[in-house]
Amino acid sequence: MTSDHIYMVGDIQGCCEQLETLHALILQQDKDAHLFIVGDLVNRGPHSLSTLRKLVAMGNRANSVLGNHDLSLLGVAYGAHRSRNDTYLRPILDAPDRDELLNWLRHRPLAAQIDQHLIVHAGVLPSWTVQQTLDYAHEVEVVLQGDNFVDFFLDMYGDQPAKWSTELKGMNRLRCIVNVLTRLRFCTESGEMEFDEKKGLDNAPAGYKAWFDYRRETDSTNIIFGHWSALGLLMRPNLIGLDTGCVWGGKLTAMRVSDRQLFQVDCPQHQEVILGN
Repeated sequence: MTSDHIYMVGDIQGCCEQLETLHALILQQDKDAHLFIVGDLVNRGPHSLSTLRKLVAMGNRANSVLGNHDLSLLGVAYGAHRSRNDTYLRPILDAPDRDELLNWLRHRPLAAQIDQHLIVHAGVLPSWTVQQTLDYAHEVEVVLQGDNFVDFFLDMYGDQPAKWSTELKGMNRLRCIVNVLTRLRFCTESGEMEFDEKKGLDNAPAGYKAWFDYRRETDSTNIIFGHWSALGLLMRPNLIGLDTGCVWGGKLTAMRVSDRQLFQVDCPQHQEVILGN
């Protein structure tokens, strides 16, 4: 896939009306637009079901990497995880087309590459190269898309191991990969991850920094990510953060990959306190 007509979209989290408005705004300039979302399609906003239906109906003009909320939906749907509050997810779980929607979601990648852009939901460890990131993501994707995917969800949750090693095996290895790609914010230089702090860069725990503030093996590659609403829009030469807090009363943001032109729509506040995501 090349970057022509590709528009990267930040975390939607069930804000389908804003997605519709943003998509229409983009189509006014580019009738051949393709949307690629950086994950967290569902939850916390009011219309997760409509969001999934719209993206599935768009066929090959819409794609996404998986976010932590998307994986949570799959875990709840397949009985491997009991949600503390499934108010936002219940319409999907009860929908007559739930199997089609969940199957589409389960077949999304955890990392993707478009030209010289690497797309993940949360982050990449400093020691990982682009190819390693794609290869590790593929390890999880094979399991997610295989016959025994329910077993994966039974053991997906947990903060350990908090440090990556190529020696990791089995579910410890897969869980660590998932946590890097869908939950990472702060880590140490050696790659030990911290998952509790969800605020901005000034709130880094002692000994930790944002994953992108270290010298990284991916420094020469453009990385596009979401997940961290407390950052807001982040535009650096080789780093683009697109979670602009739609569900928190911020904006839903899209960026045209070819020239970094931004498209934004304002969003009502569906959640009262910014806790990150």
